[in-house]
Amino acid sequence: MNTPLIEFKDVYKIYHMGDTDVHAIDGICMKVEKGEFLAIVGQSGSGKSTCMNIIGCLDVPSSGQYFLEGKDVSQMNDNELAEIRNKKLGFIFQQYNLIPKLTVQQNVELPLLYAGMSEKEQARRALASLDRVGLRSKAKNLPAQLSGGQQQRVSIARALAGDPSIILADEPTGALDSKTGKEVLQFLKQLHREGNTIVLITHDNTIAAQAERVIRIQDGKVVYDGIADINLFAPIAHAGDEEAAE
Repeated sequence: MNTPLIEFKDVYKIYHMGDTDVHAIDGICMKVEKGEFLAIVGQSGSGKSTCMNIIGCLDVPSSGQYFLEGKDVSQMNDNELAEIRNKKLGFIFQQYNLIPKLTVQQNVELPLLYAGMSEKEQARRALASLDRVGLRSKAKNLPAQLSGGQQQRVSIARALAGDPSIILADEPTGALDSKTGKEVLQFLKQLHREGNTIVLITHDNTIAAQAERVIRIQDGKVVYDGIADINLFAPIAHAGDEEAAE
């Protein structure tokens, strides 16, 4: 039996706020196989961002286990987590997170520099990655000289350059107009068709429906895990909603 690429076993993340314990993640179990296109969807405060931070090795569980490629990363130290982020994960952020004073190529090279690659290999990978997103001709430009959609494509190129096991996309269309957002989603679909594993974090059900599979989180728990059919994970009604609408 194949080892899942990602596996949560009874994962909790509890924040202590004064006398109150906040269960940001409340006993989540899930598996993600290599090559999947998964969307994790939930409203603000649902726990989806905490899930993303744990998957991305930016945080660790309070209890439970997180396995990445069969290795338990739950108890790893900061240096070990940083090495995994550099070598196993590619991040795409809502606000692009490009450094204004660096060229497009230098921005794509940055994680490769942290990974200890030679300058020659950094340049080769960065230009090849920019080729994949159609922006090699913009390699010497600064981010401010690009449109929002082009800047997001640079961030995708940066995520791809290290040949990561997982591409983790956090609200990747959130700062874009609807037309450009659709183009970015189509590009993510293309990357998936090429064999990449993509985990998309979003609050938007219509965007989540573009994935193959959806995990919906509410109040720190998984309330839906299945095919990406928007009708199957419509918002769950709460008591008093009908009265409020009247």
